[in-house]
Order: sequence, then structure tokens, then C-alpha cells
Amino acid sequence: MTAPQTMYTEASTSRRKTRTTMTDVTKEELSELLSRVAEQRDRVAFERLFRFFGPKIRSYGTKHLRADGQAMELVQETMLVVWRKAHLYNAEKGAATTWVFTIMRNISFDMLRKVQSNREDNFSDEIWPILESGQQDNETDSGAQHMMDQELLSFIDELPEVQQQVVRGVYLKQLTHQELSDQLNVPLGTVKSRLRLGLEKLRNHLEVNND
Repeated sequence: MTAPQTMYTEASTSRRKTRTTMTDVTKEELSELLSRVAEQRDRVAFERLFRFFGPKIRSYGTKHLRADGQAMELVQETMLVVWRKAHLYNAEKGAATTWVFTIMRNISFDMLRKVQSNREDNFSDEIWPILESGQQDNETDSGAQHMMDQELLSFIDELPEVQQQVVRGVYLKQLTHQELSDQLNVPLGTVKSRLRLGLEKLRNHLEVNND
């Protein structure tokens, strides 16, 4: 069964519907809404979930994907997965926000990986924007989101030293590939290779800890 058409129309008109955006929703209510979608394919419950998560996902996408069209695609793809896989959510294992934002981040990562395959030179600028500032996005304010971001930042310390250098240089110091190459006195290709390996380990860590 396909997702409700509401999902697509809501995304294109979210700015005009800010008055109806849900803000004061408890964890229990979100879990209940997901249960109704999973068990009853309840479109009203899904629409309420969309109104709650849609603006947050769009804000994240606008900031990290740096293109409004991709941000809208992120909203649609994330909520489509929520609709199709709501039955996989287990309230005993975590909050609804954690579950949905994990889906969002994984889809975002896949979108960025596609960008990387077409724009190798911009790999470091696109593939892991979650680390670009280490700051919490006010519009997607979430204890769960902040906790997971901090977990990733701390995991950098567990990378091999040479990979730490390039990951920190690109995302925390905002250095370019060439600047790192000159600073570390290694070939440009070596910088890119170390960055790719480090980011892949971070990605695997994220996936393992959210299974």
C-alpha cells in the first residue's frame, strides 16, 4: 500500500501551514501514532506524524544537503519509510523521535553518497555534514539527536591517528584537502583515502549502534 498523498502535498505547502505544525507532542503520543499507522494504516495518525516530523526533517535537509529540492526529497523519502516500516518500530527499544531521525540520517547519508559518486572532488564537503560544526540544530532540537551527534564526535577519538587528523581537519577545522595535504606533508590522494576510510568507520559505527 502506498503512502498517503498527504505526504507529498504537505511537503510543498509546509511553510503556509506553520500554524498547524505540531510542537507539543509527548513521546507517548508519538509512539501511539506510530502504532496506529503500523496496525491500522491510519492516515490521520500518519498526517499528524508528518506535521510533527516534516518541518524538522526539512530543516535538517536544508542545512546539511544545502539544496531545498534535496531537503524536500529527504522529507518525502523519510516519511515514506515511516509509513512502510512503522510495524518495525519498538517503543521498548527507544523513542519514536530516535527511530524516525535515524531513518532520516541514513537516507541523508545515502543521498550524500550518490552526490559523492558524481563529485569526487567535493567528497569531504558532502559525505558527512553531521560533523561539520558539532552544534545542535535549534530547529531540530532533540535530546536524542544531540546525544547521537555527541556519540559520533567522541568516536573520532577511536579512529587511527592518521584518519583522526583528516576527519578533524576537514570537519572541525574547516580545512580543504589541499591545505591538509600541505600541512601533513602527504599527497592529496592520501588525504582523500584517509578521509574516506575514517568516514566509512564512523558510518559503520552509526549503523551498528542503531540496529
